[in-house]
Order: sequence, then C-alpha cells, then structure tokens
Amino acid sequence: MTFENFALSPVLLRGVADHGYTIPTPIQQDAIPLALAGRDLIASAQTGTGKTAAFLLPALERLQVQKPARRSAPRVLVLTPTRELAIQILAEGKIYGRHARVAQGAIVGGMSYGPQLNLLGQRIDLLIATPGRLIDHLERQSVRLDEVELLVLDEADRMLDMGFIHAVKRIVGKCPKVRQTLMFTATWDDRLAKLAKEMLVDPVRVQVAATEQNTPAITQGVYLADDNDHKHRLLRHVLAGAGGQSLVFAGTKRKVKRLAERLEREGLSAGQLHGDMAQNARNRTLDALRRKEIDVLVATDVAGRGIDVPDLALVVNVELPHVPEDYVHRIGRTGRAGAAGRAVSIVSIDDRPLLAAIEKFTKTEIERVVVSGLEPTVVDHPAMRHAAPARQNRQPQQKRQQQGRHQQGRSHGGGQPSRSHGGGQQGRSQAPVQTPRQPAPAQHAERAPAPVALDEHRPAFLMRKTAAR
Repeated sequence: MTFENFALSPVLLRGVADHGYTIPTPIQQDAIPLALAGRDLIASAQTGTGKTAAFLLPALERLQVQKPARRSAPRVLVLTPTRELAIQILAEGKIYGRHARVAQGAIVGGMSYGPQLNLLGQRIDLLIATPGRLIDHLERQSVRLDEVELLVLDEADRMLDMGFIHAVKRIVGKCPKVRQTLMFTATWDDRLAKLAKEMLVDPVRVQVAATEQNTPAITQGVYLADDNDHKHRLLRHVLAGAGGQSLVFAGTKRKVKRLAERLEREGLSAGQLHGDMAQNARNRTLDALRRKEIDVLVATDVAGRGIDVPDLALVVNVELPHVPEDYVHRIGRTGRAGAAGRAVSIVSIDDRPLLAAIEKFTKTEIERVVVSGLEPTVVDHPAMRHAAPARQNRQPQQKRQQQGRHQQGRSHGGGQPSRSHGGGQQGRSQAPVQTPRQPAPAQHAERAPAPVALDEHRPAFLMRKTAAR
C-alpha cells in the first residue's frame, strides 16, 4: 500500500514525497481513510508510529476545498500539550503542505504575544495551539473558533495528565457542535472515555500496538545502581559508548539543570530542556541538537515530548517515570523511522517497583547489564529482606508473649494455686518468678532484625521499628 491509495490531492502527494515517505505506517493506513471519510476517530498509537501525518494529511486535504478567508478564524484546530510538540507538528505540516495554498501557524506559551497577534490577525487555515495560550487569546478576543470544521486532540492523555482538562473543555465549548473530531492518545482509561463521550459523535476506535513495545529496533538494558554516585559513574560509562548523540531523562527541572551542568563541567557538550526555560532558549537548544552541536541533552518528560532527531543513538533514564506509558514515549525518541536505537535505564534500589511496572506493561523482561568494575553491591532492598520476616513472625510472637504473661499471672495471681493440665507438668515448667519491672524472658522477645552493612540503605520505617523495640 502507498500514499496514492488514499486518493490525496496531487499537491499533498508531492509534499509526502518531499518528506521522503512512500509506504504509510499501520496507524496511517487505519486512520487516514476514516478521517478522510469525515468520521470521528479515537486512535491509540505510541510515539514514533507516524500519527502526526495520520491527522495532518486529512486536515490538509479538507483545506483544499477553498472557502472565503476569515481572519482570526481557523478551519482546523490542533490542540497539543507542549510547545515543542506544537512546533514539531507545524514543521511537518509545512512540509506536507508546501505545494498547497494553506495558511498554517502555531500559538504556544513562553513566546511574546506580538507575532502571535499578527498571525491571528490574518487568514489562518490550520492553527496548532497549546491549551493555556489559546485560552489567553480567547480571553483577548484575538481568535475565534466558530469556523472550526476539524478539531484534533493530539496526545489527549498527556493533556489530561498535565491538568488541561478544564481548558480543553472550555476550548471545545467555543467550537461548533457540528464538526469532525479526531482524538489521538497513547493510553486509554475512564477519564478519556468520558471525554470522548462528551466531545465525539459515534467515533471509530483504531488501536495500534497500544500496550506493546513500540519498536523492535530499540535495544533495551538495565543497569542496577547502589546510590547516586554509582548511578553517575554508570551514566558516564554509558555515554562514553553511545556512538552518537544521547538524550538523558531526569525527573524534575532542578535535577535536569544540575545534571547538565555537571556533565558540562566534566567536559561533555551538554544541553538542558525543561519547563522553566524561555521558548527562544528551548528553540536554540533543539536547533543545536539537530545541528549536532550538543552531544548530550538532559530533559524532563514534558520537554522531551517534542524532540524529534532521526538519528538519536541513545536514550538514558537516570530516573524511571512513574507512569509506564511514559517509558515507551521516552525510548521512542531513538530508533525512529526504522533506524536502530538503544535505550538504557539506570535503576536505583527505590526505583525497582517502577521497573517491575514497566516490564509488566511492555510484557518484556529487560536485560540486566553489569559493567566490570561498576558492579552493584546491593542487589536486594534491605526492606524486602528484613521487613517480610518481621511481618510474618509478628502475630505468633505476640501470641506467645500473651500466653507467657497469662501463665505468669496465673502463677502469681494473689496466692491462688496454679492449675495445670496433663498431670500438672505444664504448670511447673512455667517461666521463673519475676518482679513486675523485670524485662520479659528472652525466649518471649521478638527476633532482632538482621544487621545491615554500613553502606546499605536503611529505610526510615525500619529505623523506627528498631527504636521502638
């Protein structure tokens, strides 16, 4: 099957050829015919599967039917969660629509209002926007959505995760009720089902590899780390053998900044990408990455969504995401367009449950890799070694203690004779007489926790239990 089978306009087929594509991906094969037929659509697809073209080509085809130009009133609206993703979609839209008469633009946060007001003051056919900035322009009355014929919710799950649900509902409320709506998402849950019921009419559901590893071209590996210093030494080892540019994911903006600065001090050409950066600085960083002026880019999840570098060699997770689907999005930055890629996760003791959740979601046991000279010394979490036996033995121990105290009370209860069963032997074998302040006999005490090496991590809850005893 080729793109000619979709009966697209010749000008769009030329744009597809300019992009270098000849054979549509599975999500494009399923979604494009339905979208061209005017159906509402729910499409589940992971990063790197070609979903952008799956909604851009039908949108651009719709715009080939000319209508009177209206200022500040787009006919196609694409909502997306991040600035980087909006800019990426616009770049692809301009390639596909290079030979067509389509006015395209993007309005995103972090940039000055002047150029955006100029853009909206002219004819605009296809508008790509982040929810927060679009709400700002709606309040300024610098944009109208009453002419929207096609609404695209790209990465709808991520928009909900980022707290844009109310902004999205408000924006959709400004669009005509009679319209076509396409929802693209990597995951599916009750929140999205409720949103789809409110915003789509009789939608068709298309699902492509929604719960599987997104591409076999990516080689995955896990390095176990004892502490932060060990983790950083493993990171330096991995980056030294990357064989190309690397993308490193950290959990927070502060950690991204610290790690990028440390790598710079250690002689690597490193950049950073996070939410606190101004848009111009983010654009400069991404341009430097594409020009290969940066060897290592450290980013957060949100910022990393818009990174599209075809020959990115390596993705490193120095911290695992709390949502397994985000892991698939992260590693999908490498191994794009059929190219080979490599994804490495450096996992601390506390991240083991997150790793287990990722392996369950991807249905893949990721290979553990050990580096000579950088082997982990703590293989099992101390809490798992000591807490479980304590939990198992707690009830029997308490029961034995209660029995011991009860038997003592009967032996010294105000001079009353003790009762015995089985010839009185049990009564005579009771614990020796003790004063009320004397500690309980050793055989009735709980077992002390096994010693922990000095270099091992000791969870706070175990420390509290030990102190209590």
